[in-house]
Amino acid sequence: MHIIKEGILPLSFLLRHAIQLRKTRKLRGHVSRGHGRIGKHRKHPGGRGNAGGMHHHRIIFDKYHPGYFGKVGMRHYHLKRNQSFCPTVNLDKLWTLVSEQTRVNASKNKTGVAPIIDVVGSGYYKVLGKGKLPKQPVIVKAKFFSRRAEEKIKGVGGACVLVA
Repeated sequence: MHIIKEGILPLSFLLRHAIQLRKTRKLRGHVSRGHGRIGKHRKHPGGRGNAGGMHHHRIIFDKYHPGYFGKVGMRHYHLKRNQSFCPTVNLDKLWTLVSEQTRVNASKNKTGVAPIIDVVGSGYYKVLGKGKLPKQPVIVKAKFFSRRAEEKIKGVGGACVLVA
């Protein structure tokens, strides 16, 4: 430290040392300047993500992802998707769609009031005829019924209701 007899440092001395002791001065001559090795402390020189696929990254996209850009064919304006989607449930699983309490009340009830099982509300569209139904009437709501399922439901005194 420089000591001056009067105790006041000249302005030129202060400015020179303020500049000399800055971090940028200390880091002169060091290649990476404290930011690590190759590839560190950089942003995104080629753009982020798929940027430049039609421009400065064109060769890479054409080589490794041919057909990524552009259109092919004609548009189908009113395409109806998923027309074959039809989840099914069999008769032997039909009573699992309602609660245990509903099942017990239906078996005790002798007034002729049949419980309603909404198959569509449980995520199924079609009722198939595999298995047996208990001998108590039931009203089943579904979009589709197989022939054997309809026969078995009506055989125990129930009804099939078609829902749109």
